[in-house]
Amino acid sequence: MGNPKAFLSISRKEAGYRPVLERIADFGEVEQTLNSDDRILQASRCMECGVPYCHWACPLGNRMPEWQDSLSKGKWAEAYQRLAATNNFPEFTGRVCPALCEKSCVLSLSGEAVTIREDEAAVVERAFLEGYIKPHVPRRRTDKKVAVVGSGPAGLAAADMLNRKGHSVTVFEKDETVGGLLRLGIPDFKLNKGIIDRRLRLLRAEGIVFRTGVEVGKDLSPQQLLREFDAVCLAVGAGQPRDLPVEGRRLKGVHFALEFLRQQNRTVAGASVPEKERISAKGRRVLVIGGGDTGSDCVGTSARQRAREITQIEIMPQPPERYNPDTPWPSYPNVLKTSSSHLEGCTRRWNLSTKRFIGENDRVTGVEVAETEWTKNPDGSMSMKETGKTEIIKADLVLLSMGFVHPVHEGLLDALGVKYDRRGNVESVAPNKSSVDRVFVAGDATTGASLVVRAIRSGREAAEAIDKAAG
Repeated sequence: MGNPKAFLSISRKEAGYRPVLERIADFGEVEQTLNSDDRILQASRCMECGVPYCHWACPLGNRMPEWQDSLSKGKWAEAYQRLAATNNFPEFTGRVCPALCEKSCVLSLSGEAVTIREDEAAVVERAFLEGYIKPHVPRRRTDKKVAVVGSGPAGLAAADMLNRKGHSVTVFEKDETVGGLLRLGIPDFKLNKGIIDRRLRLLRAEGIVFRTGVEVGKDLSPQQLLREFDAVCLAVGAGQPRDLPVEGRRLKGVHFALEFLRQQNRTVAGASVPEKERISAKGRRVLVIGGGDTGSDCVGTSARQRAREITQIEIMPQPPERYNPDTPWPSYPNVLKTSSSHLEGCTRRWNLSTKRFIGENDRVTGVEVAETEWTKNPDGSMSMKETGKTEIIKADLVLLSMGFVHPVHEGLLDALGVKYDRRGNVESVAPNKSSVDRVFVAGDATTGASLVVRAIRSGREAAEAIDKAAG
């Protein structure tokens, strides 16, 4: 450590966001960056704690104190090497990870955690800028061929690690572009898609083959895949959205959040969407049902499409703003999260349960909601009941953002005959191994919908299991 007392004399400094009126006029990334000197100062605030809870909290086991120390000394290349030792894609996590590490930082107890996520993004961007990151083609190839189905963070991580081992890897993606939800689920204002393309150029140069527009189970049979490849890794994600089967669900103007976001991401990429298929928030009263990150993305996208007004509702109670005794440090805190999208204009409400959709001429015009209240049970679980108070929220575009229940079973998974666990995810009968011989699984398809950082970890673990099985 250059200055073990830096945390006492240097305050946390975040890069912040572009001005609201500027950023809602485009889909460019909203987050700004600090200059190199300020970034080095922020890294110097790391205390290199005797017990690094940041490392403990990170699903990838990133060694924060090590690369923060390198960064604090201006050793950018060394910082990147230490970061890349555990994280395949720090340019992704540095933008979209909720930073579990920061929440467990000792300095977070005073509200001044080290800016780990921003530091991570800065390190990898400097590495690309100065040419530290170059293609590394394996020196030798094995005779094993592996198919990875799905090109989200889990699939890309699995493919990357398997390729490093010398196996020949082909990634199959049903969509027209590579990236999964990184590409089509996360808005460009959080993750510019050029960042994905930059990494894909490296992966291709290193020998990974990508086949897009191929839906395994429809365009290519699972049996053919197993004949052509020595192992198959399922990284298809948790694509089955949680529905809201109440009266009026089939009215026009009620959509799953991902329908809305995927369409906008394709539009930003230059695709043309027929007017009759266009899901537009322009001039509309938008109601987002669900309070998570995807709901926040719907809010930000609606603002950029010039919605008339935006409301986001959540069935759960509003969490406390700063400290929640139910989730004490170093656990990830269940506290109020206000995203950049919320700051762009949105009414947020809690304790509301959706009863029915109301419409005229087959189009939604409003949503009836009921007030709820929650009580804690002796075992720590929560119970909900309605108070009897109802109201109608006017809305002519409703976006369902209530998460995902499990991977899509129809097609590939049912055809393979994999077993499912009680939640409907692909069951791992051994670490990252499905019930079908030579078929492995990674990411949300087996864990349920989770974070990008956890998907990367799962992809790395699946690659290890496949390599071990390959002998």
